[in-house]
Amino acid sequence: MSFLVIGECVADIVRAPAGSGAADRVHAGGSPANVAYGLARLGRDVTLLTQLADDPTGRLIADHLEGAGVRVEVGGVPARTPSAVVGLDERGQATYTFDIAWTWEVGPTPYAPAPAHVHIGSVAAVTEPGATAVLAVTETLRDRATVSYDPNVRPALMGEHGAAVARVERCVALSDLVKASDEDLAWLYPGESPDAVAEHWLGLGPALVLVTRGGDGSLAVTRRETVRADAPAVTVADTVGAGDSFMSAVLDTLAGRGRAELGELGGACLAEVLRRAGAAAAVTVSRAGAQPPDLAELDSARAEFALRSGRAW
Repeated sequence: MSFLVIGECVADIVRAPAGSGAADRVHAGGSPANVAYGLARLGRDVTLLTQLADDPTGRLIADHLEGAGVRVEVGGVPARTPSAVVGLDERGQATYTFDIAWTWEVGPTPYAPAPAHVHIGSVAAVTEPGATAVLAVTETLRDRATVSYDPNVRPALMGEHGAAVARVERCVALSDLVKASDEDLAWLYPGESPDAVAEHWLGLGPALVLVTRGGDGSLAVTRRETVRADAPAVTVADTVGAGDSFMSAVLDTLAGRGRAELGELGGACLAEVLRRAGAAAAVTVSRAGAQPPDLAELDSARAEFALRSGRAW
């Protein structure tokens, strides 16, 4: 089956912790681009609709994506490729300062080959003027493709809180599967528990809501099941791209499941989704930058985690 991902590419300029003496690093990034890259690394057929400038970082990102097998289709050329300065604390936790605009335009053939699944998220799904085009394409394809969404909240880019929540909820309502981090939910719905937000989102339309909680594991909620999973214990290099790697592995694991099937997933299947995606995220945080595992690395990591913990991963 083929996947279509729509969203931004960003050059992540990773600043080393103060006093470390390490040099800055530049990595290809952007949440949707990372998801596309992760899917390609897992052997999936994937196209990314995005924006890239013809500049050094734009060429670096295009080479990175195409090297993994992602088809990159550009809708409008910005003056410069978006960038984010990524600061890391002593735990490798990332914070972002952005220089980004999203003015994506739909091309004449924006979805060939016809996808079985569409993924949207982050800046591109809520930032005008390009967000309108993203949602229009998604709505057009929804009759024949399942849809996933990751808000990947960036507070500095979200604007007024109430309007931002409304934009996010419009995307949630378009989707069959939604993934968010506990940090996303804390910004969107202060004081609400992840379980309560998941139930609220299910009421808007999705069949499945996933919540990642960093080292505390993850949560899957449908109208029939609530399942929790631990995260593997690893040494963290940085957290850049961890949630995107989780998302790629979720989509790979559930590939081919139709809209009705997603809502009928049993507890054992949901637990497998969380464990496999959690293993992919664990591999990603164990090395610098958004570098998700390929299929062989993921299988090897799961075997290692199982051996170390004495239980299935």
